Amino acid sequence: MSRILLKDRNTRKNHKKLFGVIAVIFCVLVVLFYVAVAKSGFWLVQQDEFDHVKWAVVLDGQTADLERNDFAAKLMSEGKIDSIIILGRRVYRDKSNADFYAEDFMRLGRFDSSAVFLARHDDPSTISEAYTVIPWLKLHKVDTVLLITAAPATKRAVRIFSTLSGDNPVYLSADVKHHQYYADSWIFNRESRKNWLHEWVALAHSRWDLLGRDTLAAADSTYEKRIRSLTSEAEDEPFIDLSALLQKDADKAAKDTIPADTLAVKQDTAKADTVKSETVKADSAKKDSVKK
Repeated sequence: MSRILLKDRNTRKNHKKLFGVIAVIFCVLVVLFYVAVAKSGFWLVQQDEFDHVKWAVVLDGQTADLERNDFAAKLMSEGKIDSIIILGRRVYRDKSNADFYAEDFMRLGRFDSSAVFLARHDDPSTISEAYTVIPWLKLHKVDTVLLITAAPATKRAVRIFSTLSGDNPVYLSADVKHHQYYADSWIFNRESRKNWLHEWVALAHSRWDLLGRDTLAAADSTYEKRIRSLTSEAEDEPFIDLSALLQKDADKAAKDTIPADTLAVKQDTAKADTVKSETVKADSAKKDSVKK
């Protein structure tokens, strides 16, 4: 009898231990879930504080809101950045996203065109963009660069550029605050959840891509001549304002066109002059015949 009771007691103790382990595991999972919800959204974002940097690089991939343009224009208006490089993929035979981005950017303020640079490219990824722009930055001895990209991609972009640059230049980044990603409540927003998952996978994949890659030097540039300011572009390929030309042609056409009522008066006048001339000729002929 005593053996049976002892066995029951051991069984109950084992059950309590099992329930305790399950409870601990559950609590750990709850804590991990809370951390994932509350903190992991911020782990993707690199928010650097700065007063002034000489250069900013706007990576391609803006939404239709052109939120990166707005962010860069605000910083340049406040005097926090001096010059900017706008990157963009080719989308037409002779047009790039960089052309459209730059056109919009220049509408946002009275910026010096010699401080706005274009980098047209066919790069499919952030790593490829880094290969395009890093040698140019090294060639021009840039020391600090602000990378402007989507908020959840900031940590990955800074790591890619820093690794391929050998930590020279120094790269900073900031959250552009766009509605497609909320770091503090990403789990409750569909677009934020998509971006959260995509960027964690991309961050892990970028570590694999960077394995064994050498740092870039100024001599590695193959795109140096393609990164030029809007001023240089205008000197080589003068901008033709088609709307102004069309308006000029329209004004000229309007000036050359005679109003209908004026034309009718002129026609009546010409007709009267013709009749008068013919009458005079007839009278003259009649007088000549009488004299004869």
